[in-house]
Amino acid sequence: MDELAPSRRRLLAGALAGGIGAAAGCLGTDSDDESDDGPELRLSLSRVEGSLRDRYVRDPDAPPERWDGAALDAALAGEPYTIRHRKPFFAEPDDPAYARFEGTYYRLGSVIVDEVAETYPVLRLFEAESDGASAGDGESPVDGGEDGDLPEADQRAVHIAHFAARARGGVGGYPVGLVERGGYAYRAEASRAESALLDDGPDYVTYRDTTYRVEIERERFHEAVHRPTAEAVAESPERMESILRAALVGPRVERDELSAEAGRIVDRAEAEEYGETHPYSDAYAELLRAIDARHYLDGNVRKDAGVRETEEAMIRYGDEYYERYLRIVNDGGN
Repeated sequence: MDELAPSRRRLLAGALAGGIGAAAGCLGTDSDDESDDGPELRLSLSRVEGSLRDRYVRDPDAPPERWDGAALDAALAGEPYTIRHRKPFFAEPDDPAYARFEGTYYRLGSVIVDEVAETYPVLRLFEAESDGASAGDGESPVDGGEDGDLPEADQRAVHIAHFAARARGGVGGYPVGLVERGGYAYRAEASRAESALLDDGPDYVTYRDTTYRVEIERERFHEAVHRPTAEAVAESPERMESILRAALVGPRVERDELSAEAGRIVDRAEAEEYGETHPYSDAYAELLRAIDARHYLDGNVRKDAGVRETEEAMIRYGDEYYERYLRIVNDGGN
């Protein structure tokens, strides 16, 4: 397992971002029908290859790059360790991380044990022309891109700060979590020591054919202090698989429990995307009940409290796991 095992939400978001094929024709129902009888409900299924352990359990000798390796070692050894600002394994109560060490499976997390206040320089960029400034007075802007002369720490800072500058002008958004307070915060001591922008650096940089005015402000941040935790949860692969199945997998459907027509819909939903307009065929209604989506059988589902226009879940069909994605499109109100 060389790559970070994404959480269920990230996997589903990636599938959506990659696009889903156009709605497939139905068995006995034309899925391209744009009648106003009701909303069209589209179903797509993505098979999860291998076991849940393969996807969600990490080897301490090959942790994800963004994990704090020292925190992992300390948690497994029961040694004191703290990390500020970010969670050591980016784990949440409903989306924990797992690791296997010397035959034992551990659930990883963290607890907040303190708070500290620190002052960091924050880089903000402003388009030189839009704010009335210019890179005049004989000063040439410094290239802030990968081919420029700025240190790597500043190149990263400029790259992230430019997202905020671009969004400030109404073009696109910016990555929340990387952009802080409208720019980039130099939190790491090594980055501050390496920087050429801080402490009397250039007033202007160029990035992607745009000239930006550089603004550096030192601001106070309050940071949570996290202590990593590791709780032994299983001694065997089978028990670990059972734990993950209980935590992540919803409906379980045996292949012989479905009619032949409903089974063919499953095949179509896995191959591309399957959709029907309400009222649904008997086979589609049967499948929706089997995968615990019977609330969509209501023709006025969009006005029902708690029903979302998109819904994701993991199911087990036969001996395989699937990511299930449902979305409502093309109803008479659109």
